[in-house]
Amino acid sequence: QVQLVESGGGLVQAGGSLRLSCAASGRTFSRYAVGWFRQAPGKEREFVAAITRSGGNTFYVDFVKGRCTISRDNAKNTVYLQMNSLKPEDTAVYYCAAKESLVYSSSPILYNYWGQGTQVTVSS
Repeated sequence: QVQLVESGGGLVQAGGSLRLSCAASGRTFSRYAVGWFRQAPGKEREFVAAITRSGGNTFYVDFVKGRCTISRDNAKNTVYLQMNSLKPEDTAVYYCAAKESLVYSSSPILYNYWGQGTQVTVSS
């Protein structure tokens, strides 16, 4: 089992940057693929990015390609989401999620563990 805690959210102006962190408990974090999702008010939770358990492969949704980078440090049990050129439409609660699998997924129902989320607000 793994517990996830997100941090790094906040208020930023359009065009700015934030780095979100997802810190995991447990000694077997390297067995988990990790995804970042976001949910804006009144909208469904949507996939943002994912990374394999080794960090060797990453996947991004089209609307963040070129603006976001997902990475992980298994020695620190942490996954990061660097977000640049932020837009007001990026405003949402951002969640990290983990699944004990070699394969990552863009479907939230396939992830077993979730953090509590961190708010990102981008002002115009």
